[in-house]
Amino acid sequence: MTNANLLGVPETLLPAEPEVLADLAAKPVADVVVAHPTSSLAWALLADEAEARGAHLESYAYARVGYHRGLDSLRKAGWRGQGPVPWSHEPNRGVLRSLYALKRAASAIGETSEVERLGAFLRDADPAALPAIESTDPS
Repeated sequence: MTNANLLGVPETLLPAEPEVLADLAAKPVADVVVAHPTSSLAWALLADEAEARGAHLESYAYARVGYHRGLDSLRKAGWRGQGPVPWSHEPNRGVLRSLYALKRAASAIGETSEVERLGAFLRDADPAALPAIESTDPS
């Protein structure tokens, strides 16, 4: 199976977040979220921390914010609700990781229809995203 863009919709490529990455290397994730509340990557990492503690509802809430911040970022970059969001473009990974974190947390709280919807969203964005994230998911 190929990852062909049959709709002809251009890829959405988000801008880099060098300040977020620098802060993540030096500060606790919660501090990075406060400093960069629009970063879906920071929210996804905060959701991961909550999930690692078994705090499924907290993880769900953090991932939900990351998901919405990610949708805002995608729309700002020209995305219109469909089309590729390639995992290979590193700045896109925060949005994709937020989608995955929300899917994971939704599964933990029994939100089955959301799990299916988010799985489809991830596959439609980039079929490589889900296996790449799952291979590094510590939960």
